Amino acid sequence: MPSSRVIVAGAGPVGLLTALALASRDVPVLVLEAEAALTHDLRAGTFHPPTLEMMAPYGITDEMHRTGIKVPRWQHRDRIEGVIAEWDLSRIADETPYPYRFHLEQHRLTPIIFDRLMRLPHAAVRFGARVVDVAQDADRVSVSAETTDGVERFEGAWLVGADGGRSAVRKAIRVEFEGFTWPERFVVVSTRYDFGAHGFTPNAYVADPDQWAAVFKMPDAEPGGLWRIAFPVPEDEPDEVTLSPAEIERRMQYFVPRAEPYAIRYKSIYKVHQRVAREFRRGRVLLAGDAAHLNNPLGAFGLNGGIHDAINLADTLGDVCRGEAGESLLDRYVRQRRTVNVEYVQDGSIRNLRTLAERDPGARKARFDELRRANADPQLARQFLLQSSMIASVRRVASIA
Repeated sequence: MPSSRVIVAGAGPVGLLTALALASRDVPVLVLEAEAALTHDLRAGTFHPPTLEMMAPYGITDEMHRTGIKVPRWQHRDRIEGVIAEWDLSRIADETPYPYRFHLEQHRLTPIIFDRLMRLPHAAVRFGARVVDVAQDADRVSVSAETTDGVERFEGAWLVGADGGRSAVRKAIRVEFEGFTWPERFVVVSTRYDFGAHGFTPNAYVADPDQWAAVFKMPDAEPGGLWRIAFPVPEDEPDEVTLSPAEIERRMQYFVPRAEPYAIRYKSIYKVHQRVAREFRRGRVLLAGDAAHLNNPLGAFGLNGGIHDAINLADTLGDVCRGEAGESLLDRYVRQRRTVNVEYVQDGSIRNLRTLAERDPGARKARFDELRRANADPQLARQFLLQSSMIASVRRVASIA
């Protein structure tokens, strides 16, 4: 079995889903995860219609709907002017069985995938196994990982690097991670205060040259849900200042003033990158998810794009492993997924961030007028929704041979 199995580095949603899709086709898989258990990542949590469609055959989408939140309408707003455009995904209900965005935090998704993976034969997960080196020849790949028993070596036919933005796999095969890091960081704050009472849809993007905001309502154990707000942080502001109660309160009061202080559930700060690996494949090693591409979260393209990678790669690699296609088919995965990440994910997320942060009054007005025109015109609205929901990117993939 070791000579025919696929090794997957990373037990996040992309790695686990890749493994699940392969194991569902009777391909032996071994997942190596550096952490001791599934991680509790609070950042990603918005899913687009095509992503729900891709996960549905594995029973994942139905399970997600037990606890997640449907978001059929979302907004572009300006802090002073209010709502610029409210987008109604029912306009594309003829294109997808899931005409809405769907909110469920990443740490609630990974156990769903993990549970289904563990039900399958030929599937195994090793926690506490940190990849430190990769070697390959024409017939196999060898992965060295630090474990509690020391450095162990695992062999397989193929290796998928789905081990995040700091990917040890990508570094081991010496693939350049092209792009840039934004000078500002993001701070994410969660509260149970109901912003719906102020007219906010469960997903909204608020433009402001001094402090834009991205708003997401997430499911919570208590009634009413949890509202999560992302703000920009100046490059030179110390983390301890950003995360201080006084500064968090100042940002929240600037966003929506109220007489009482906000009760904050959690807060975190992180850097934001726009990067794409120069190569998604080197020999018997392939990259997917954050190991292959990173982007700012405005538009929710990152995790969704990673899940699209996982399904595409598992379908392609599954054919190769089962002897139904030659290895050259893997180059199609590279062409399709890298092209779409450059043309759609990178371009779209960069445009979204610049729209919210635009300082020039003329440019801001022109962009707002463009959004209003698109929202008012059924044909333009349809085009916008197909693009922003990633349906257009899926169609672009299908066009690449």
